[in-house]
Amino acid sequence: MEKNILLVIVGKRKETAVKVQQILTAWGCLIKTRLGIHDGVLEDCADEGLLICEIVGKREDQDEMARKLELLPDVTSKLVRLEVPTGE
Repeated sequence: MEKNILLVIVGKRKETAVKVQQILTAWGCLIKTRLGIHDGVLEDCADEGLLICEIVGKREDQDEMARKLELLPDVTSKLVRLEVPTGE
């Protein structure tokens, strides 16, 4: 069994977040779990963020979503495929 995790660093969050969200929404059926993290709150809100998504579906669709995110300025994405031990 394999788990697929998409890691996304979003720089200049205030300018970039809308475009990132558009891509995630377009590929939303692939996203099983999503966690967004950024440092600080209120006046100390960071302009960088981290998204961690567990994704499912066809490998080529997963690769394409990661590629589209990577094309955005100030965004870095990495798709990580992990084999889950079966214990057999």
